[in-house]
Amino acid sequence: MDFNEYQKLAMRTASGDSKQNLILNGVMGLCGESGECIDIVKKHMFQGHELDKQKLLDEASDCLWYLAEIAAGLEVTLDEIACHNVEKLKKRYPDGFDSDKSINRSE
Repeated sequence: MDFNEYQKLAMRTASGDSKQNLILNGVMGLCGESGECIDIVKKHMFQGHELDKQKLLDEASDCLWYLAEIAAGLEVTLDEIACHNVEKLKKRYPDGFDSDKSINRSE
């Protein structure tokens, strides 16, 4: 499965009735699900829990669903989002990640 096929299948379960509501629900949902991801990692790092990889996978997949919803609201594909990110990173780090370029970033 590729990103665009995933987005199409995921949006079968979206309930937004407008582009704006897709964006709003997507952003809010993404924040909630990413919070659940960090809670799993926090419990592992600071509370002695085993890292629950299955639960983290579940929450990460929910993050992807909400990102697909944001994309639908923006009328772009997940593939376009991925390509946009790669192009942005190529400009920022043309030779790969560089700590100095990260610390002294102008943008």
